[in-house]
Amino acid sequence: MSATIDGPKGLPVFGNTLQIPKHSPNAYLSELAKQYDDGIFQLELLGRTVLFVSDPDLATEACDESRFYKPIERVLAIVRDFSGDGLFTAREDEPVWGHAHRILMPAFSQRSMKAYFPQMLEISEQLIASWEQRQGEDLNVAEDMTRLTLDVISLTGFDYRFNSFQSPELHPFLQAMGRTLTEAMLRNRQLPQITKLKKKQEAAYRADIALMQDLVDDVIRRRRESGAKGSGDLLGLMLEAADPKTGERLSDENIRNQVLTFLIAGHETTSGLLSFALYNLLRNPHVLAQAYAEVDRLLPGDTAPTYETIMKLDVIPRILDETLRIWSPIPAFGVKARHDTTLGPFDVPAGRNVVILLEPLHSHPKAWERPKEFGRSTRGLDT
Repeated sequence: MSATIDGPKGLPVFGNTLQIPKHSPNAYLSELAKQYDDGIFQLELLGRTVLFVSDPDLATEACDESRFYKPIERVLAIVRDFSGDGLFTAREDEPVWGHAHRILMPAFSQRSMKAYFPQMLEISEQLIASWEQRQGEDLNVAEDMTRLTLDVISLTGFDYRFNSFQSPELHPFLQAMGRTLTEAMLRNRQLPQITKLKKKQEAAYRADIALMQDLVDDVIRRRRESGAKGSGDLLGLMLEAADPKTGERLSDENIRNQVLTFLIAGHETTSGLLSFALYNLLRNPHVLAQAYAEVDRLLPGDTAPTYETIMKLDVIPRILDETLRIWSPIPAFGVKARHDTTLGPFDVPAGRNVVILLEPLHSHPKAWERPKEFGRSTRGLDT
C-alpha cells in the first residue's frame, strides 16, 4: 500500500496557487519542505498536482532518467521564445539536442579549457583594473560579475567582445536579456488570456528578443565572412563540424539558438555563483583567510596565474562547491514521470510533475554535517 503524500490545504479551483507569494516563492517552498518530515509534499496548482522533493534519497530516484525526464513546459516553454531548440530548452524528442551535444563536447575538454585560459585571464584583468579605478566607491558586485562572465563566454566561445567594463551601463544585450527573463517569469504566473491582453508588454518583449537575435545573427555572419577555419571554439564547431554519429550539421537557426543559450544560461548562473561566493567569504573571515593563504602560496607577489597554477588550487574550488550547496543560483529543477512509478514508498502516476528543491536538499542533515554553516559541511573548509 502506497504512503500518502501530504500538503497544505488549498482553495477550490485555485488550489494552493494563491498561497505562493510572488516576491519569494522559493523561500516559501523551502519553509514548506521543513514542515514535511518525509522529504516530499504536494501542491495543487491550477488543476495540476505537483510533487516537491527535498529528501536526498527521493531526489536521487527522481534523477533516474529511465523513469523521469526533463519536461519543456511552463516557464521553459516561454523561454523557448528566444532560445528555441537550444540545448537548455530542446525537447527530449528533438534530434537536434543530440546533434548539438555531440558536436560541442570537444569544446569542454581540458585541452579546450587550457586554450581558453588567456582570454579568461584578460577579462579577469579588466575586472581588476575596473575595481582599482573605483577604489573608495560602492561597487555593484553582482553587475560586475555579470559583465565578467558574459565577456568571458562571448570571447572564448564566439570571439565576440561586449567590452562590458568600458561602460557604466550594462550592454543593451544584457538589458534586453534581463527584461525578457523577467517577462518570462511573469508570464509563467499569468493565465494565457491575460498575457494576450497586454499588447504593450508583448511588443516590448518581441523587440527585446529581436535585439538579442539580431546581435547573434551578426556574430554568425561576421564569422562566416571572415573565412576563419579551425578555431575550435563553440561557434567554430557549430559552423564547421558535423554530428559524428549521424553526419547531420546544425542549421543557422539552431546555431543562433545555441549561442543565445550559452550567452544567457551560461553566464547568468556563473555570475550568481561568483557573487554569492564573495558574499559568503566576507561573512566568513576564517574561510577568506584560507583563500588568501592559498593564493599567496601559489601566486606570490604579482605573479600572473597560469592554467597549471589554477589547476593546483584546492581551497577556492571548495569555496565554490560550498557556495553552490548553500546558495545555488538555480533554486529548483523539474522532472516528469515517464510512466507509473514510485519515489520511495510513494506512488507517482505517469505524467506527474516533480520539483527538486535545492536549498532544503543541500542542507539536509541526512547528507551533510552542520549543513547550515558555510565551510563546515562534510567536505568542509575547516578540516
